[in-house]
Amino acid sequence: MEFDFALISFAVIGFGLIMYVILDGFDLGVGILFPFASNEEVRDSMINSIAPVWDGNETWLIMGGAILFAGFPQAYAIVLPALYIPIMLMLFSLIFRGVAFEFRMKANESKFLWTAVFFAASFMAAFSQGLLLAGLIAGINVENGEFAGGPFDWVSPFALIVGLAMVCGYGLLGATWLIRKTEGDLLAMSFRASKIFLVAILIFMAIVSIYTPKLVPEIEARWFSGENIFYLLPAPILGLVCSVRLWIDLSTKREDSPFFWAIGLFLTGYLGLGVSFWPYIVPFEVTIWDAASPASSQLFLLIPILFIMPLTLAYSWYSYRVFRGKVTDVSGYSAHK
Repeated sequence: MEFDFALISFAVIGFGLIMYVILDGFDLGVGILFPFASNEEVRDSMINSIAPVWDGNETWLIMGGAILFAGFPQAYAIVLPALYIPIMLMLFSLIFRGVAFEFRMKANESKFLWTAVFFAASFMAAFSQGLLLAGLIAGINVENGEFAGGPFDWVSPFALIVGLAMVCGYGLLGATWLIRKTEGDLLAMSFRASKIFLVAILIFMAIVSIYTPKLVPEIEARWFSGENIFYLLPAPILGLVCSVRLWIDLSTKREDSPFFWAIGLFLTGYLGLGVSFWPYIVPFEVTIWDAASPASSQLFLLIPILFIMPLTLAYSWYSYRVFRGKVTDVSGYSAHK
């Protein structure tokens, strides 16, 4: 029996990416929600809800990037120059966000400044990830296996729409996370914000769903030709189910389930993207197997990953279990410093 190491590596990247989007998505969302908070004390409670887990969430992004570099060097060599600007924007935003997170906890007179930086960096990190996604969806100009476009090919109204959609999606994850973790006025604010962001993300998803087939003929052919639609229809139906259930649970003030319905909405969107692009790693230009490094390199990469990933999952599970429940004044960041 022969193992398809390229497919396994691609699956690991896909798993790491969705883990990053969900886990770092909600703590980016908490930063995006800062303007909704009435004062710095409320923002302190918001920070306390993510403080024990936020820095571990980005591990998945690092893991995915490392596997892409080593396992699919051709895809890495194409995507990096094509989307260099939004990639660097995302990385610098994450760096400044980490600095603001730490400095805000220690600052007194300059606390308002680090609050503003934390919000701006969270917003720009989410927005830049939307720009990256839009650049991949719209397509990358490839000739003879190399990037043949310009540094600003990704700039378009579509990129703006997808960027704002990502901000709203992360805002929804952040708001539903706060519903699970907070009480009182902050809990009430989180319910209101969740409804606002849910409506916004559904509008953006509808726009993107209409716009994308017109922008990318290959996606239009895949979704609307022949019998494909019957096989692909479950993805949008599941997304609709998650949206309806999320709205119902927000309206009835349920505190445990909204976060998981929001995750479900993201998963259905991720599923839709996956079936739209399969089997390409650079959409409609380079397949998984064309971009893969030799099988020996794939095996050398996968052996440590298959040890590291379970440990990372176990650590994440343990962290979230230890810090489960509602945030109190003594359960946040300052108590662990």
